[in-house]
Amino acid sequence: MEARAEVETPRERAARPDRNLAMELVRTTEYAALACARWIGRGDKEGADAAAVDAMRLLLDTVSMDGVVVIGEGEKDEAPMLYNGEHIGDGSPPAVDIAVDPLEGTELCAKGLPNAIATIALAERGAMFDPGPCVYMLKMATSRDMAHLLDLDRPLADTLKLMAREKGAPVGDLVVIMLDRPRHEDYMKEIRDVGARIRLIPHGDVSAALVAVTEGSPVDLLYGIGGTPEGVLAAAAIQCTGGQILGRLWPRSDEERQAALDAGYDLDEVLDKDRLVSGRDVFFAATGVTDGEMLDGVTFIGPGATTESISMRSRSGTVRRITARHDRAKLREITGERLG
Repeated sequence: MEARAEVETPRERAARPDRNLAMELVRTTEYAALACARWIGRGDKEGADAAAVDAMRLLLDTVSMDGVVVIGEGEKDEAPMLYNGEHIGDGSPPAVDIAVDPLEGTELCAKGLPNAIATIALAERGAMFDPGPCVYMLKMATSRDMAHLLDLDRPLADTLKLMAREKGAPVGDLVVIMLDRPRHEDYMKEIRDVGARIRLIPHGDVSAALVAVTEGSPVDLLYGIGGTPEGVLAAAAIQCTGGQILGRLWPRSDEERQAALDAGYDLDEVLDKDRLVSGRDVFFAATGVTDGEMLDGVTFIGPGATTESISMRSRSGTVRRITARHDRAKLREITGERLG
């Protein structure tokens, strides 16, 4: 007998995140970017971050969802808003997990440097990996045409040789993007010894991952030890665009290692994009704060401002680039004086 196709009930449809959420999320990143843009170059990363958090939190409360922050600004006592475990949205279905970084690159914003962004991701309830006590992870990410070559257990030099062969180019054509940190000195030596090039960045794990997984990008690979929360946000974007990210938790101390083991984490497990963010309904949005490789930053023109954002949805694989013009007087009616 021929099997019947499953038909989604109205209740199941209501419980599933729908495409209307995509624009709602863009609104939250736009407001966060606009709020902290007045702090660009002022040398106050805490002030910039607080402005972005306040604005994003205000908008999130208007979104039709029952959201729980899985990746936030820290624990409740450390972050009065958008803390891990906080409930956001108006409480109506769908039930979702939320990952936020209202201002990725607080120091980039404070110093007026490129690639500061406001970002958020959403997935079905229970779909996002909770890193628990582990703040950092070793990770690598690349585009879909090289994804099958990623392996955290293989020497990095060998992976770069395989990528060059797949690309039909010398290893010297490859570019690896990584955070400029003392902990990466051995990796830098390995990359340079094999003949590949390195693009060092001061901050910005998520935007770096986006550059690495974009087909046709001048960057071939993201590699190094960076934030676990940023790894989850990047995985959400990669679920929408294609490509792959692999990560392994990297405890900073014996105490953190023991806390992770006591909580049941397998520190040898390789976490791919499906482990970091599962489910078919994943959304990702980001808005540029300062100009960068992926997005233009906020520009104030007379009484208005312009923003550039990206909106992604895994179910359809759609990636939209959105340029918006904002009237600051009208925005202040909602946000008070937060937008300057």
